[in-house]
Amino acid sequence: MGKTLAEKILSLKSKTDVRAGDIVITPVDLAFVQDTTGPLTVREFLNNGFEKMANPSKTILFIDHAAPSPNSQLSTDHITLRDFAQKTGCILSDAGDGVCHQLVAENIAVPGDVIVGADSHTVTAGGIGAFATGMGSSDIAVAMALGKTWFRVPETIKVVCSGSFQKHVYAKDLILHLIGFIGADGATYKALEFAGDTVDKMPIGDRLTIANMAVEAGAKVGLFPADKTTEDYLKTQGRGDKYQPLAADPDAAYERIVNIDVSTLEPTLSKPHTVDNTALVKDLKGTKIQQVAIGTCTNGRIEDFEIAASMLKGKKRNPATRLLITPASRTILKEMIQKGYAETLLDAGAMILPPGCGSCLGLHQGVLGDNESCLSTANRNFKGRMGNPNSFIYLASPATAAATAITGEITDPREVL
Repeated sequence: MGKTLAEKILSLKSKTDVRAGDIVITPVDLAFVQDTTGPLTVREFLNNGFEKMANPSKTILFIDHAAPSPNSQLSTDHITLRDFAQKTGCILSDAGDGVCHQLVAENIAVPGDVIVGADSHTVTAGGIGAFATGMGSSDIAVAMALGKTWFRVPETIKVVCSGSFQKHVYAKDLILHLIGFIGADGATYKALEFAGDTVDKMPIGDRLTIANMAVEAGAKVGLFPADKTTEDYLKTQGRGDKYQPLAADPDAAYERIVNIDVSTLEPTLSKPHTVDNTALVKDLKGTKIQQVAIGTCTNGRIEDFEIAASMLKGKKRNPATRLLITPASRTILKEMIQKGYAETLLDAGAMILPPGCGSCLGLHQGVLGDNESCLSTANRNFKGRMGNPNSFIYLASPATAAATAITGEITDPREVL
């Protein structure tokens, strides 16, 4: 019997033959925290008597969630991380560098890696074929100290995607459709493994978007095979020598197989206050939106801003709708400037925020007012997520976001393009 991607990666890394349901101890290739989970992790590390990192060069402290800091308490938390990095020799990624998940994809992750982070969207690196997952601060503290961790090997749901997207339908529409179909707990502690001819043609940016949101269906990981597309991406990032092909075996055993013909999909969104509360964009037409946010670790890559800039070129945002742009990394911001997307978006009336998490988690830079609604390209729309429990968050693709910014109400991008 062959292996799923999750079974294969954990077997290779642990040098044991594991199957779904087995308990495995495996070395970790990267352990990281960010500034909302990091201070607790530091305290757990010290309270447990640890003094040294197992692998300082494979441990990163990211300051990205409240960067730059909006208040003195968070500034003090940042000091804690900077001091800890200096004392232990681990790597610090400071305010302005970008979101941890994007930076891991740009600079570190390679196929077959085991990556653990004190952030649920660590799953993003599954788009490059890494077994990447979020864990609690206590578990991350131990992984930082020992350089290894344990897992129960997850069962796998295979998602077979076939066909080609209709014009103006994107990977974000696909993952929202899937979560709406299987539910927010439909893949709890499972691996979501993506395959099919659509995936074969899918660029890395789209794979990262989909893997990023796997956890919104409860998944432990969201995994893509490592193929020629992966190899080409790693070469552009200077890691081509770290590439290894990686795919599930043809006779692997899956708990369930979900088939999706992407050619039948239409622009899709999630309504407040759960990600699986999905609908077609056209059915929400006319819903007034006071803020549009394009960016974050889900859809803050250069391809996303290319889509938004192409729609907003020569146009203005609706005067009743604020437009926030948050590049996921410093590299992406520089590329936005070089390609003219930043100027186009600024001319359309957008505000460009520093690379980072921006308004996504409601700490700063775009907290909503009472009864306001935001259409965001982020990954989570829980009640109060953007800082106000009396507000409403819709999730959609960058194209739907740009169309909505122009009209001031939820708009199908096919009506604007």
